[in-house]
Amino acid sequence: MNDSGVPPGGRPPQTPPVRVLRHEDGVAEIMLDRPAVMNAISSELARALVGACAEIAAAPQVRAVVLSAAGPRAFCVGADLKERAGMSDADLLRQRHLFRDAFGAVLALPQPAVAAVHGFALGGGSELALSCDLIVADPTAVFGLPEVTVGLVPGGGGTQLALRRLGPGRAADLVLTGRRVGIDEAERLGLVDRRVPAGQDGPAARELARQIAANSPVAVRAAKRALRHGWGVSLEAGLDIEDAAWRTAALSADRREGIAAFAEKRPPVWPGE
Repeated sequence: MNDSGVPPGGRPPQTPPVRVLRHEDGVAEIMLDRPAVMNAISSELARALVGACAEIAAAPQVRAVVLSAAGPRAFCVGADLKERAGMSDADLLRQRHLFRDAFGAVLALPQPAVAAVHGFALGGGSELALSCDLIVADPTAVFGLPEVTVGLVPGGGGTQLALRRLGPGRAADLVLTGRRVGIDEAERLGLVDRRVPAGQDGPAARELARQIAANSPVAVRAAKRALRHGWGVSLEAGLDIEDAAWRTAALSADRREGIAAFAEKRPPVWPGE
């Protein structure tokens, strides 16, 4: 091994395509790390994303998650089309299962997830952001679901997540035209929850995650389930979902600690049970 870290006659060691960073105050960050190809989603990245989400989902000390991306140019430009260029139909279908697992893993995180978006968030990049509960973006952000322009349909949840976030007309506008939208229109459409100054998407997302993580983990997870499962059902069914979430929190040790801390005028120390 020489001073550069490269074995003699060898190639530089490859960095993993997804990194998990643990921050203080119960926040974990899942970072897409293929900046040379604008964080395009390869099969390797998809597998790594499944693993990262499984690790975080099983960590009770993690109370909120940030999904971020390395490099200044892009959050994620979607599927790695160079990798797909040599695939047979059978190969593509095998990768399809892997991609569904990857997007599904982000969507299924029990902790609230905040996407930190800068640069291009196209195709699967927009879908990864939409899979999070909140989207923070800086002025460089460009969103789009361009799959129909290359003979595909959004397959990482894009049609359904855009429908639920934007409504049928706005979702159809984006999906059926495949057009890109900059930060101004994204904010007007409701595609972005918080707009922040250039270069501040990561710090702002982490601060938002810390605010969430400061609350009762039992209550926050139950509230996330109620928000997710209550969409698109009848009001009566939604209120039943809310009632189940309320009971989970109300009968927990967190609720008892919250009341005690309030009465004693001190910060709560959440049991998380």
